[in-house]
Amino acid sequence: MHMQHQENYTALISIRRKYVQAKLLLYSLQSLALALVGIAILLKWGRALPVATAAGAGVLFVAVGYVAWRWHRLRQVNLQQVARHLDRTYPQLEDSSALLLQPAQNLHFLARLQQQKIGARVAELVTQQEKVYQIKPTLSYLSLGIALVLSVGIIYLPASPLTFAEPTAPIQIAFPDVPDSIASPDAALAIEEVKILISPPAYTGKKPYKADAPNLRVEQGARVSWQVKTNRPTATLELILNETTTLRAANEQTLHLFSQTFTQPALYHFNLNGQKSAYYTLEVIPDEAPAIQITKPEQYTEVLFGEAQQVTLQAQLSDDYGIREANMVATVAKGTGEAVKFREEKIKLSLSGNNRAYQVNQTLDLQQLGMTYGDELYFYLQAWDNHKGYTRSESFFVKIEDTTIVESMDDFAMGVNPVPEYFRSQRQIIIDTEKLVKEQKGMARTAFENKSDAIGVDQKLLRLRYGKFLGEEFESGIGPGGGIPEGEAGHHAGDGHDHPEFKNQNSAEALLDPYMHKHDQEEAATFFEPAVKVKLKGALAQMWEAELRLRTHKPKEALPFEYKALRMLKEVQQSTRAYAAKTGFEAPPLKEQEKRLTGELTKITAPSGKRSVEAKVTLPYTRAALQWLEKQKQSRSYTTTDASLLERAGQELAQEALHKPGRYLRAMQDLRTLIQDVRQNKALCRHCLASIEQAWYELLPPAKATPQKQSTSRSSLSQHYLNQLKSI
Repeated sequence: MHMQHQENYTALISIRRKYVQAKLLLYSLQSLALALVGIAILLKWGRALPVATAAGAGVLFVAVGYVAWRWHRLRQVNLQQVARHLDRTYPQLEDSSALLLQPAQNLHFLARLQQQKIGARVAELVTQQEKVYQIKPTLSYLSLGIALVLSVGIIYLPASPLTFAEPTAPIQIAFPDVPDSIASPDAALAIEEVKILISPPAYTGKKPYKADAPNLRVEQGARVSWQVKTNRPTATLELILNETTTLRAANEQTLHLFSQTFTQPALYHFNLNGQKSAYYTLEVIPDEAPAIQITKPEQYTEVLFGEAQQVTLQAQLSDDYGIREANMVATVAKGTGEAVKFREEKIKLSLSGNNRAYQVNQTLDLQQLGMTYGDELYFYLQAWDNHKGYTRSESFFVKIEDTTIVESMDDFAMGVNPVPEYFRSQRQIIIDTEKLVKEQKGMARTAFENKSDAIGVDQKLLRLRYGKFLGEEFESGIGPGGGIPEGEAGHHAGDGHDHPEFKNQNSAEALLDPYMHKHDQEEAATFFEPAVKVKLKGALAQMWEAELRLRTHKPKEALPFEYKALRMLKEVQQSTRAYAAKTGFEAPPLKEQEKRLTGELTKITAPSGKRSVEAKVTLPYTRAALQWLEKQKQSRSYTTTDASLLERAGQELAQEALHKPGRYLRAMQDLRTLIQDVRQNKALCRHCLASIEQAWYELLPPAKATPQKQSTSRSSLSQHYLNQLKSI
């Protein structure tokens, strides 16, 4: 029994060992794929760039860590997991593989029989060399193949943006204060080669590129790397920025690496074993904020009645490195006075073009924004670039014309209001007509005609109502070809239309009187001014045309006339407004002759105060250095301690040179030569003194203007004329 249990246990251990070995092989292949990429990066760029060295080492560390983690997980696989796997895979084991792990003496009789049967079947699986597990190596082999191709490409492909390829012309670093015999590589320590790599920030979307001159112009936030090679190993090479910051080199024997990220312009030079190079500029290209230019609509747009409630938006959005996001913020204002309500929402813009120059051309549907008559829309565009730039445009206003306002100051100035409340009625007719046109396709022909006739009747009643203000007393007398209605040609008693008796019945007035109806003349039956009456007549004519088309079942053709009638009625309402000046308290006039100079001034004192203001002296060392230069012009005597004054003045000049690098470089180089001459007690460079003096005077702010007596020069004739005037 004991031998049988040992054989079963050995079989399970063998299955576990083969499974762990197979999985470990696949994980090793995956780790090897990562390691190949890391090794390729180190071989290609490891010595040239510290970033590449860190990246390659990081990939190798991940590869080793991956294998270690997987090996730790595999070691946790035990025999109980192997037994459960066998039960899931082979039904003939009857879910009894766990019995193989227990000693036979601990089992009852039936369990021992089942253990013997299952042990024989497991041994048969092992002897047949059948794999009792399934492993898919396709992914591992595929990753290894991709890694091999990528590694070969990194190592052997010649084109690579991260390498320091040889520029068309080598970068030369000048040492103007060192003789050529000393600066030569054969005589002393010298710089043999300089390579400069510029890595633009991510927001620009540019790839790293190499510089071909020591004077640099880089993007804001770019990282600049200098690779300096000397003819001999040295630890005394430094890169000095703005005369204040010193960068130490990460060197490997003769290869020295400097790296720095720049957001502000700078001046730099090299310090090699105490010898300073010439100054070089590093200008920073600032990241501009996005530019927004809106061509349509106008700053203020009013949508009149009859016009489509739509606004066309045309704009151009541009940025130097690309726009990340842009939208429109629209605010709808509804109501008036204290009851006004605002609703704000963001609208996505339909952009076309590339991300550096977008074109916006879309139509804003005011009805979809929930706007109606009298509502206002305020909107502006805003855009963000890939960095920190943000821009918003000016606010634009769109208003839908409102004709429901009938309030007038005439209500407070007149006992009888001659202006009727007519706007809302005409507007309702327009709304009903628009609704009918919109629902025409879904209506029956009879229902459509009845609805059109009903709106025509409303238009007729409104027209008759306004006709009363022009003296139109009858429906048939309104419009073209009107006259007195049939049956009313004569008069009857009590109609109020009695005619006077003429003494001379043969006179012209008596003969024409029976044929005239003077009481119904429109020109004499209105209280409107002539200009207002003309506009109201025009509105009635437009109503007549609208009614004609509504009665003939053409509501779409009636809309333009309805819009025009409403607009003319509003003009009438505006023209009838009156202005009443406000009345208030008027103070009585003062008696100036009696009150003047009679007030008491005993308690009135003149205000007085003291304040001490210290005069702030700008550029103190520059002013002191200019005085030192004036002394040199006279005595030409100096001491070695004067070099410290010149250095401090040079620092003030360097700060200004950051903003205008190309203007003061020559002066700063001459100042360095002058300082060296002072320290070595040599004869001062004369042309250096002139260029430095000019630069310092340009650096000083302009002096404040002081009042001076103006002198005038006159010609002899003008002077003689002036003398003649004085003698008079």
